[in-house]
Amino acid sequence: MDCTLLFKNALKASRAIINLEPALINRVLFLIADMAEKEIPFLMSENEKDLALADKDDPRYDRLQLTGERIKSIASDIRRVAELPSPLGKVISEYKKSNGLMITRITVPFGVVGVIYESRPNVTFDVFSLCLKSGNACLLKGGSDALNSNSAIVNIIRKAMLENGMDENAITLLPPGREETKQLLTARGYVDLLIPRGSQSLIDFVRENSSVPVIETGAGICHTYFDEYGDSEKGRKIINNAKTRRVSVCNSLDCLIIHKSRLHDLPGLLDLCAGSEVEIFADSDAWDALNGNYPASLLKKAARESFGTEYLSKKMAVKTAGSFQDALDHISEFGSGHSEAILSEDAGRIDSFLRTVDASAVYSNASTAFTDGAEFGLGAEIGISTQKLHARGPMALEELTTYKWIIRGDGQIRS
Repeated sequence: MDCTLLFKNALKASRAIINLEPALINRVLFLIADMAEKEIPFLMSENEKDLALADKDDPRYDRLQLTGERIKSIASDIRRVAELPSPLGKVISEYKKSNGLMITRITVPFGVVGVIYESRPNVTFDVFSLCLKSGNACLLKGGSDALNSNSAIVNIIRKAMLENGMDENAITLLPPGREETKQLLTARGYVDLLIPRGSQSLIDFVRENSSVPVIETGAGICHTYFDEYGDSEKGRKIINNAKTRRVSVCNSLDCLIIHKSRLHDLPGLLDLCAGSEVEIFADSDAWDALNGNYPASLLKKAARESFGTEYLSKKMAVKTAGSFQDALDHISEFGSGHSEAILSEDAGRIDSFLRTVDASAVYSNASTAFTDGAEFGLGAEIGISTQKLHARGPMALEELTTYKWIIRGDGQIRS
């Protein structure tokens, strides 16, 4: 399908959104949240059509699934976005030159934001709410595995917009084919920004083939380092939560690093994980500490490829560190710049970790499961950026704006 007309309509819609009153935008967002809850049976029935074609053992199944509680949570996030102040028109800087020119820098929308994503229909709601609130139109390229779910969501959103006299092309769901993906990647002049959400292979493909500027939301290879000064009771709860709260999301724990002096605590640190049936890939020292103290059917010896893997399932690697520096080196080599944590009661060690580790979110004595736009007070998120240009970490309203200069004069000319 030739998507040129869809791109043109989105561009036209973006120029209309910027002139909408904030009160109207908020009213539409609240209406969409109400409609989502009202239409829970419809959304779940459409989602069931997608789930029927999915492999229940695939980690993406959990990402794909909509439940009544998840839809209510999505609606709650939309309402939180509506309640946040508008990110537009903020004065970043302002000064008056000696010649009388008033120069102001203010926040403005990007215009048209394209998002390519896999499996997760909640992204459709999140992206639209954040884009509308920040004055952007959105072009959505969801996967074929969530086509029925995404189509149902977009129909609800468009209905709410039409009821309020808005251009429904502020949100467009592109067909799920590869040809449409290629067109989106090369839609310069229509699309201002692309954000891929999904597997590392998807992100790499978008980065390597796009002529439109890209913000990467990289893979979440997350570590937690249990330091020689760590509290074992805190540790066992944090490690289990980080690993098992929801295994299919990018902030779940992939590798526990433990200081060699605390190997005797390892069985206790992982007892909750054993109860959750987490499969462990342990290096030789960790395997010796766990052998006979962890379910044999769940304990495996680690290979090199066990590290640097985003498991997205009930699997986790365990690495023994001979020193604090060894732990830092392991994270530097195998991390993805997403979320990293230290469990320690030594303030100096904590400060050094927080200062040194290069990631978008760095924790002390807390679960990496908190890396989330809603948890960070952003209402929702459009993705978690692991790059450093423009945006880093959970991206929401502010990250969907850029700025422009406003210059007001009264006849000034330059000599």
